[in-house]
Amino acid sequence: MLDRLPWRKPARQTAGVLLPASDTALQAVRLRCRQMVAKRALLSAGASALPIMGVDIAVDIHLLSRLIEDINAAFGLTPQQIEKLQPKLRIATYSTIVGLGSTLVGRVVTRELLLKILTRSGVKVVSKNATRLVPIAGQMVSAAIGFSAFRAIGNKHIEACVQVAEQMLKMQDAGK
Repeated sequence: MLDRLPWRKPARQTAGVLLPASDTALQAVRLRCRQMVAKRALLSAGASALPIMGVDIAVDIHLLSRLIEDINAAFGLTPQQIEKLQPKLRIATYSTIVGLGSTLVGRVVTRELLLKILTRSGVKVVSKNATRLVPIAGQMVSAAIGFSAFRAIGNKHIEACVQVAEQMLKMQDAGK
């Protein structure tokens, strides 16, 4: 059902572009991804404003899975893109990812993984559901909480991807 929603676009095919080529390109990708996060956070807020329990979580999981995939693709950090790197750079990429402790960079995003991320923001989820009990004002508060939680998760992932991409740029520059 969620696959037919009008804002769902197919994942970008970026097999040819593995990593942003320069710091300027990296900053441009960061800006595009932040804009993408803001747009999808608004959609999440809209779902959070609905007075139906559970719809917001389902929409958040769907939007987050697509968002994480698109951000990884924009930075050249999908599992498929990483596998196309030279072996030395591939190992360094995975080492950097592990060193950061990121659970989403360079990984296949699963429903269980996203539920784990959302439960880390457990206070926000509980607050969001509790505010629904108050008509109108509660829905607006719920939407605001949903927006800020979604945006925080998305922006944190972008910064993790930037750190990995910066390390890869340094390694590529050192190898030239």
